[in-house]
Amino acid sequence: MAVTSSSKGASAVSTTEPAIDVRALCKSFGSNEVLKGIDFHVDQGEVVCVIGPSGSGKSTLLRCVNRLEEPTTGTVIIEGVDITDEETDLDKMRTRIGMVFQQFNLFPHLSVLANLTLAQQRAKKRSKSEAIEVARRNLAKVGLAEKADAFPAQLSGGQQQRVAIARALSMDPDMMLFDEPTSALDPELVGDVLEVMKQLAREGMTMMVVTHEMGFAREVGDRVVFMDGGVVVEQGKPEDVLGNPQHERTKEFLSKVL
Repeated sequence: MAVTSSSKGASAVSTTEPAIDVRALCKSFGSNEVLKGIDFHVDQGEVVCVIGPSGSGKSTLLRCVNRLEEPTTGTVIIEGVDITDEETDLDKMRTRIGMVFQQFNLFPHLSVLANLTLAQQRAKKRSKSEAIEVARRNLAKVGLAEKADAFPAQLSGGQQQRVAIARALSMDPDMMLFDEPTSALDPELVGDVLEVMKQLAREGMTMMVVTHEMGFAREVGDRVVFMDGGVVVEQGKPEDVLGNPQHERTKEFLSKVL
């Protein structure tokens, strides 16, 4: 059974401080202004799905949230800490933020288990035995306990993406960022990855998901944000944005993808 807005929304709004708070964010690549003054937040325990056409700025916004991209101007505040402040320990903050990319970014020369334990030992300073225990627990969580000794090339794309999710979870993040996690997968492999993400939502994980999967956004999202041309055009509950969009640009986009 999927989490609904009503079941998660109550917990989300009870916390005054957002998990992610983006203020007046601009990002330019040379003369190309990709983000044009974005104001955006994700509450604790909320699942926010960001949709929009290619080139709208969705992935750039996501990457600015953990400063994989450096904002040109504006502020990004994670759980009350301004990560755009030069004094902030960015590496420490990033341990709170799990990130899953379109491509799986697994180390091909390492086993699945080693992929999950490396960052734990280096960033979390966990012992090898503790890191292995955490890794095995998260592999079981994504349904891949039996693949611990396999190498990435021996796995399907969907399995590799689930390993990538397990790797992020092994760092015990407070929130998860997903950048179109199913876009590189064959259609028949998408369901298993989305099911893992649904389970995380059921458990109350704060999630920001850039996605083309409108069914997932409708079923799991507490809020849907439609972006186009580097701005937030429209946002609201999934049933409102997807079922009764108010802006003409949103209507035009949805008419082509639904």
